[in-house]
Amino acid sequence: MASSSLALPSVSLRRSSISTRNLGFRNEISRISLKNLDRGGKVFMSVAVGSQATVIDDALFKDYKPSRAFLFPGQGAQAVGMGVEAKNVTAAAELYKRANDILGFDLLDVCINGPKEKLDSTVLSQPAIYVTSLAAVEVLRARDGGQAIIDSVNVTCGLSLGEYTALAFAGAFSFEDGLKLVKLRGEAMQDAADAAESAMVSIIGLDSEKVQQLCDAANQEVDEADKVQIANFLCPGNYAVSGGLKGIEAVEAKAKSFKARMTVRLAVAGAFHTSFMDPAVSRLEAALASTELRTPRIPVISNVDAQPHADPDTIKKILARQVTSPVQWETTVKTLLNKGVEKCYELGPGKVIAGIVKRMDKSADIENIGA
Repeated sequence: MASSSLALPSVSLRRSSISTRNLGFRNEISRISLKNLDRGGKVFMSVAVGSQATVIDDALFKDYKPSRAFLFPGQGAQAVGMGVEAKNVTAAAELYKRANDILGFDLLDVCINGPKEKLDSTVLSQPAIYVTSLAAVEVLRARDGGQAIIDSVNVTCGLSLGEYTALAFAGAFSFEDGLKLVKLRGEAMQDAADAAESAMVSIIGLDSEKVQQLCDAANQEVDEADKVQIANFLCPGNYAVSGGLKGIEAVEAKAKSFKARMTVRLAVAGAFHTSFMDPAVSRLEAALASTELRTPRIPVISNVDAQPHADPDTIKKILARQVTSPVQWETTVKTLLNKGVEKCYELGPGKVIAGIVKRMDKSADIENIGA
């Protein structure tokens, strides 16, 4: 399979002994051995290139200083009509064509024409958002000054599914390999959801402590199999709760007594980012194990711990855990803002992320770029 044609920026890893060439972006690695070294609990990757050996610290990006950030949306951002602009940009349209070979159907046609029910399904919405978000990068690149913006980006992240898009943009894996992972992720999450009655609901108007108290109250009334938990820390006043169907119904019934402004049942297959997704983990682990994954060219912030990682093996483990771990999006955005990020771009369908960033800092500079 041909590698991605996305012309990603070449970004230094801030160590004179490490370059994107030595990290295998041109397939020059002759041997890679992963070693867990006892250096303050950090994971290191030993890379041998010819007679030279380089050790990559997983905490390589720990002290990153963001100036411009690309943020990619997650499931729920999809909408019929997305991808229309990509039709008129050759490089963007090409991504959909390459996706068709992997998916086996005309993805752009579904994105533009629907039907909505088909586009909203977990198995289709995740690949659709992944491809459309990367197509938005190509739409930006085709604009005057677009390449300069792309080259200036020095940190990226994505909401849940969007983390895969961010890793693809950062060169951690090819467009095709990322799409294969996303396709499998959607299928595995759908199958896990089908195995048990579960759901997700957004709680609007409460802080995280109050939402946790609401979950605790609901859990006192249901069996272990229907327990609920905070699954998505979006932003102050907006947290998603996942769990068994009876537990979610209990949360909805009690929300007003906890002074919640409203609850919104999410149109997803089941209790994402909880133990309900355990059956998906082993499938993701197997797929990730056979996927070539490189150190990202720029920091990619993880949803699991809101930290960037450099070691490919560590990134794989975190991606497998991501479907059962709460999304730490609030911490991610807060960290970017606190570190002084100057400009953010939301690339892909919808404007959910822009809304979240503005809610956390009204003065934040964020621009949405669709496809």
